[in-house]
Amino acid sequence: MLDLETRRRIDTARDILVGKVPDPRSQVEQITFALIYKFMDDMDAEAEELGGERSFFTGEFARYRWPELFRPDLGGDGALNLYVDAIRNMGRNDGLPPLFRDIFDNAALPYHDKRTLREFLRVIDQFEYDHSERLGDAFEYLLSIMGAQGDAGQFRTPRHLIDFIVAVVDPQKHETVLDPACGTAGFLVSAWKHMRAGAAGDDSAGALTPDERARIARNVSGYDISPDMVRLSRVNLYLHGFASPRVHEYDTLTSDERWNERADVILANPPFMSPKGGIRPHGRFSIDSKRSEALFVDYIAEHLSHAGRAGVIVPEGVVFQRQKAYRALRRLLLAECLVAVVSLPAGVFKPYSGVKTSILLLDRALARRADGVAFLRIANDGFELGDQRRPIEGGQLDQARTEIVDYLRRLRAGESIEGWESALGMVVSRERIATDENCDLSGERYRDMQTGRSEFPMVPLGEVSTLIRGITFRKSDQLERASDDSLRVATTKAAQESGIVEDALYHIPQTLLRDESKLLRHGDILISTANSLHLLGRTTWVSDLDAPTSFGAFMSVIRTGEQVLSEYLFRCLRTDFAKDYYLQNANTTTNISNLNHHTLSEFKIPLPPLEVQHEIVAEIEGYQRVIDGARAVVAHYRPHIPIDASWPLAALGDIATVAAGNPAPQGKQYFEGEFPFIRTSDVGAVHLSDKFCGSSDKINQLAIDELRLRLFPKNTILFPKSGASTFLNHRVMMSEPAYVSSHLACIIPSEEKALSGWVYSLLCEVDAKEITPDQNYPSLRLESIKRIEVPLPPLETQRAIVAELEAERALVEANRELIARMDGKIAEAVARVWGGGAEDAS
Repeated sequence: MLDLETRRRIDTARDILVGKVPDPRSQVEQITFALIYKFMDDMDAEAEELGGERSFFTGEFARYRWPELFRPDLGGDGALNLYVDAIRNMGRNDGLPPLFRDIFDNAALPYHDKRTLREFLRVIDQFEYDHSERLGDAFEYLLSIMGAQGDAGQFRTPRHLIDFIVAVVDPQKHETVLDPACGTAGFLVSAWKHMRAGAAGDDSAGALTPDERARIARNVSGYDISPDMVRLSRVNLYLHGFASPRVHEYDTLTSDERWNERADVILANPPFMSPKGGIRPHGRFSIDSKRSEALFVDYIAEHLSHAGRAGVIVPEGVVFQRQKAYRALRRLLLAECLVAVVSLPAGVFKPYSGVKTSILLLDRALARRADGVAFLRIANDGFELGDQRRPIEGGQLDQARTEIVDYLRRLRAGESIEGWESALGMVVSRERIATDENCDLSGERYRDMQTGRSEFPMVPLGEVSTLIRGITFRKSDQLERASDDSLRVATTKAAQESGIVEDALYHIPQTLLRDESKLLRHGDILISTANSLHLLGRTTWVSDLDAPTSFGAFMSVIRTGEQVLSEYLFRCLRTDFAKDYYLQNANTTTNISNLNHHTLSEFKIPLPPLEVQHEIVAEIEGYQRVIDGARAVVAHYRPHIPIDASWPLAALGDIATVAAGNPAPQGKQYFEGEFPFIRTSDVGAVHLSDKFCGSSDKINQLAIDELRLRLFPKNTILFPKSGASTFLNHRVMMSEPAYVSSHLACIIPSEEKALSGWVYSLLCEVDAKEITPDQNYPSLRLESIKRIEVPLPPLETQRAIVAELEAERALVEANRELIARMDGKIAEAVARVWGGGAEDAS
């Protein structure tokens, strides 16, 4: 387990680099170079202490020994030059193992600031190589902070999910283990720890013999298409005790040199995203597809040994999409190796992706004797499903592991599993799945969730409400600003779960509205009927609006009749039952999923009498009042900084980089990706006291490659340049790296002069009106922002004040946690009428 002090050191090293090296991947690379440099010298020193000789820094390379960088007589310039020479020449040091020489091949320092390097090296000097596992854990944490997904559409798998899959699949020390898309080797390291422990979940088992360690090292292997990932994964495995890690740079889908290799255990979270035009695989696959996720699952199924097992994370499309290749893949799995499907909640991969995923558990030996497939559903993985992913109570992974392990044990023992059901799962016969035209692997499709679970009658949505389609308008119809003759229109961007975002509304001529029923009313429920799959069915409660507002063609309105209260129906449409229904019945194309009105109208809800509905709504309103009060605390908090007149003033442009963001990608081919692209509307939806900034848009690698977008680092301060006067006073400090719209000024303080938290807090108090030349349609120039003067007390004073402000914000965070708890109570209230088991999607 990573200790807090080591984690703090890594975070400090990143904070030092961020002003000079904004890209997280480059930060990881620089920290990797420095750590390996330091560790090699530590190993040399240890060899000397034990009576041996140095092996790394000898001969002409002795002058590069780590302590030489800290010689008092060397000075800043001398240390900089020595370090640059060292990492540049290390790759030709024959005393280094090939792995280390590979690490330093073409190594370079991307900045030449001696103060930054001095501070950075001091932090690295605090690390020690003592052959302990903490070092490997530290490196895994370092890899986890890279943020954005890799070149091949991968993003880091959360550690608790990796460990869950490994514990269930249970690799043994005599078995071969493969990850065909290994990234930074997280699955392989977890498998190694599991095999060393000797049993699932037992971290205290006896040590392996040297022969067993050597055999495991030979048996564990991985492939990755990215040379950077291969290098990082080799280092990760080396730091966990693998002297010669077997990780190969290999394109699993288009190369067939290793096609004949098999493995007893395969563990993987393959890339979900395919390049433009799809994959062009070789001809040895069983299915005909260009989608990476489908091809990877086919590869895994075909490369298991005769009694092989696998655990693989897949996007929901693999589970139920209707295209021919997906259907063929599911029938292949059903016939040969599928034993269980574990449904995960949407959001487990945030902040990188909100995609809904499942885990496929494959076992060739058990599938031949099992008449059914187990389906388990995890609604709580132990973390909030927002971008922050804070730990919460009620996690179900341990329970799910216990249930699956028991199910698999019964299969191996030859016990009957007919009718097997657990708190989280059930078994469906293979025959029943096979007779389904789509061979759907969504467990809820086979669970009779619409009848027999509620004490109240189940009625179709279309019987108790009216569904109204949105209006269609062209891009050329959009007006630049509101006027007496314009009409506001809510689209999927404006209709968020928290409500309608005013700044994201479009304006069109009123003449385009030909049906008054398409004007939003208080109590209407807006629902997204055309969106990316994981956002399909997102609902928005419409409260009193201060101006006539309609809604766009990708949205529909559900308007209730006399039999059902709008507030009650709104909650029903946010349950997991509803979300599952949307996913199962979506019509999905390459870029977008649709939910037609006929299908939506057939969704059944429990319909208690109106007095019971009123009771439920009253209970929910009590929770909602607590939520509203907590939100008021969050919304009205203002940081205040007492300014000392003796502090010197400095122009913002002198202490920080002030730059515009990127032009917004134009064209749908650039979206439906995984990289956050922050627009002005995202900042407008966040209060100025908030440090976290979410992103409503996700762009893909194509946008980055073709448009050459700039990635801004963590702690960048966002300052809107245009919009309404009140909107210009929103400030956000990014909690993770992101791509940013050109309508936002991006401020990156030089930490040698001013802390990011200090500058952020000061800018929260700057009134944009004072620097805005145009009051009718405000806009700011970068030069105006650069001229903003900020007081500069000593860094120690800045830290003290920022710490006090952080304490105040912690209280604000406590109110956010209260909001989450009350949301859970609302979910419980709604679940009771369904007979239990529903979870509020909010």
